[in-house]
Amino acid sequence: MAPRWKWKGAEAKALAEPVSKTVLELQSSLTQTEALGFLSSCNVLLSVESEQAELLDRCCFGRLVVSAEKDKRWIQLSFEEAFFLFYKLKCIKICLHGRSLENEVDLWRSMSSFKQDFAILYKAYSHLRSKNWIVRSGLQYGVDFVVYRHHPSLVHSEYAVLVQSISGNDRLKVWSDIHCSVRLTGSVAKTLLVLYVNGQVKTENMNLPLCLDEYTVEEQTIRRWSPELSREDETRT
Repeated sequence: MAPRWKWKGAEAKALAEPVSKTVLELQSSLTQTEALGFLSSCNVLLSVESEQAELLDRCCFGRLVVSAEKDKRWIQLSFEEAFFLFYKLKCIKICLHGRSLENEVDLWRSMSSFKQDFAILYKAYSHLRSKNWIVRSGLQYGVDFVVYRHHPSLVHSEYAVLVQSISGNDRLKVWSDIHCSVRLTGSVAKTLLVLYVNGQVKTENMNLPLCLDEYTVEEQTIRRWSPELSREDETRT
């Protein structure tokens, strides 16, 4: 599927300002100021400076929370976004109930206790981010994520992503579920991408981020087959 740029010149702007370069700028800036996030049962609120809020927006991490403060900005991060910044980029700190979570094990266990399927969702999120996709919530489309080639202000999202695992949810178990998902994503000009996150995780690693190395991710795209578009020309000999 070719990218659907939102305006003339958007592709040139995207090529001139690669997100990967902006992520490095963000990583350096947040590390220098020791940006601090506050963990709750459903998200992480990150306190940053105005320039850092702009970098976070350009990299598509979190959403700005409107406040009256002039010098500080508050960014609401999902668990997946916050753990990626903490664990993968190592550029933020996070505290819970006033206590700083010093290592990834403490944060992993806290987030896993709040969100049952956090492990497979984070594995899927980091898998997509490692391929330089912009990953956003897919809640409005009934999926886990939607992904973009570049900033959403420049290009439309290409894939609606569902995350599956052997021991996880019961989605896409019957044809009617598949049909509904494909029709919905097709109606908004997206392709359904299913990520199967599986692995033989050792019992002692279940509550540790080490389990991420034992997961594998298999990608599968599902499209609606149209007889009218696929029918052979009857006049052809």
